[in-house]
Amino acid sequence: MKVMNPAEAAVQHQLGAYNARDLARFLAVYSDEVRIYRLPAAEPAIAGKAALAEVYATQRFNLPGLHAELVNRMVFGNKVIDHERISGVRDQPFEVAAVYEVIDGLIRTAWFYAAE
Repeated sequence: MKVMNPAEAAVQHQLGAYNARDLARFLAVYSDEVRIYRLPAAEPAIAGKAALAEVYATQRFNLPGLHAELVNRMVFGNKVIDHERISGVRDQPFEVAAVYEVIDGLIRTAWFYAAE
């Protein structure tokens, strides 16, 4: 069994919680000061854990077909870069590049760039 560094473990935890649509488990590995960016926007789309909880409760975890498939992952110290295939949000699955920055075991910043 592969041993994950703390950054990868946090990201893997949130991926499992995302697919289970378990909001409490999902939020457990996010910093209170989390910032989520949807590139190419320069300003965060979501700022703070309370806002993250609201968005995922009302716009993601209520979608019955929601699923993220991990296509590929790279880990560089406290940065984890995932190539994900997301189903259940749009009519067709779409691909996303996600970069997670983990500080003190919690995801502090995430940048998402979705394929059109």
